[in-house]
Amino acid sequence: MFRQAQANGGEDLAYDYRPMFELVKDTLSDADLAICHLETPLSPNNRNLSGYPLFNAPGDLVVAIAHVGYDGCSTASNHSLDQGITGINDTLDLFDQAGLGHAGMARTALEGAIPRLYSVNGVTIGHLSYTYGLNGLILPDDKPWAVDINSVQDILGEARAAIELGAEFIVLSIHWGAEYQVAPTSRQRTLAKELLAGDEIDLIVGTHAHVIQPVERLGGNLVIYGLGNFLSNQSPQSCRSCPPESTDGVIVLVDLVEDETGALDVAAISAVPTWVDRRTFTIVDVGAALSAGTSSELTGQLEQSWARTTATLRSYGVDVMFASRP
Repeated sequence: MFRQAQANGGEDLAYDYRPMFELVKDTLSDADLAICHLETPLSPNNRNLSGYPLFNAPGDLVVAIAHVGYDGCSTASNHSLDQGITGINDTLDLFDQAGLGHAGMARTALEGAIPRLYSVNGVTIGHLSYTYGLNGLILPDDKPWAVDINSVQDILGEARAAIELGAEFIVLSIHWGAEYQVAPTSRQRTLAKELLAGDEIDLIVGTHAHVIQPVERLGGNLVIYGLGNFLSNQSPQSCRSCPPESTDGVIVLVDLVEDETGALDVAAISAVPTWVDRRTFTIVDVGAALSAGTSSELTGQLEQSWARTTATLRSYGVDVMFASRP
């Protein structure tokens, strides 16, 4: 994929990912707050690039992330430590230079202790990011705060700290589940119930499975178990273990409303199903492409992707609305 970004590059950017996001840019930039998930460390000089099992992506990627309208990203994943503490520091430095927020990794103990807050139309949103582990890599004894590791106690503690700092709505991005498994694991569902048992967390957004997983309502709150893949090279053509579902992704749009007490609630949830055209690694808005009429070469794949995504997201009974297609 970074070879395509290099082919897109020019004098201003050696690796230009912006064209890959062009078909979904308006959707992302129209959001009052847009948060992504970054799976890999970034190279500050676009050197020593690598893929699986120890990732290192071009630092120029942050230009595209900011360009398309993202305000920040969750960064805690099983690959957070792939390039060591240096990789964490370099990645967060690049985010700061691009004016992007980040949660889930930290360069100092103080940074790790301060929750990420966003001010949106007079409302303060808190964002947390945690991961189940680091693929067997171990954080240095003197830097346990460098990556946030899943712990109910720690997650709720950070949520409370965010609330004390003024957060009115808390979003938890969490790396969990089993890769390529559409159904959430029992551990995911148990952990979701534990995290939503109190009033600290308002919305859970999951990653890691690389396939879309259902949306569930627990009490008054929503759990989006898995967003699938957004910009990714994973597909049955690129890896033996990757099912067709690994080409599917989704932009989830959450509308908030203030109730009579002043508390924020989710008024509606909608989704924009996406799919990566691996010829150019362009992220396709599936509904828009099908409604507009696309090449017969892609129609069948897009129809199948749409059917998979819409069925999965609604499979736990939540009335998810779908944008772009009648």
